[in-house]
Amino acid sequence: MKEKEVLLTVQGLKKLEEELEQYKSVRRRDVAERIKQAIEFGDISENSEYEDAKNEQAWIEGRILTLEKMLRNAKIIDDENLGTDEVTLGSTVMIRDLEFEEVLEYTIVGSMEADPGNSMISNESPVGRAILGKSKGSVVEVTVPAGVLKYQIVDIIR
Repeated sequence: MKEKEVLLTVQGLKKLEEELEQYKSVRRRDVAERIKQAIEFGDISENSEYEDAKNEQAWIEGRILTLEKMLRNAKIIDDENLGTDEVTLGSTVMIRDLEFEEVLEYTIVGSMEADPGNSMISNESPVGRAILGKSKGSVVEVTVPAGVLKYQIVDIIR
């Protein structure tokens, strides 16, 4: 079975590499030290510090495996050569909510980098999916649980 491609910007790749390095070089060592200290307390069968540290160690090792898999399957979005004719992965887009006349700015990224609070939406999100491939001036409808939202693409910055 082919593993799913992980779409990342250059910044997203760097962030994942830094996170992986942090887990491998710092967090692993810290939790190993906690386990060692807990063992020194004596009987580990009723030692909550030991149990907590072992659980954290398992979580850290799982996260390391996940990050390594993501990096192995990473496909970098080349945002240096993006055009402004249509919305693509890596595009920064200004859209107008036609109901509230509010202009919003979003960058379209892969699902692993999505961070709506920082205006980075996934290409797989309803809005991301609706505007991909569209050009400036296009009006799109997005079906959400509350109904249908209408947006107009005001500008494609990059």
